[in-house]
Amino acid sequence: GVGGPEAAGTKQALVRPRTRAVPPFLFTHRGSMLYDEDGDLAQEFYEETIITKNGQKRAKLRRVHKNLIPQGIVKLDPPRIHVDFPVILYEV
Repeated sequence: GVGGPEAAGTKQALVRPRTRAVPPFLFTHRGSMLYDEDGDLAQEFYEETIITKNGQKRAKLRRVHKNLIPQGIVKLDPPRIHVDFPVILYEV
């Protein structure tokens, strides 16, 4: 009959979930670099340590993990195209 299980399934299929529209451009992004205690900006930091082994002094670099502050939000100039934006780029 009319309004059977098939009709209910069709109505549910036509209802689309609400999704936020993805803007085509990105103007900012989360920076991947870090600030150290001195305010220097880099992706990783090392400090030189002196190691005494068998009476000989040797310098060794040790990576610093403490007291680093993330860079935060960085402005993109020029803006980038969003990775989820459905567009095809071509050159004429």
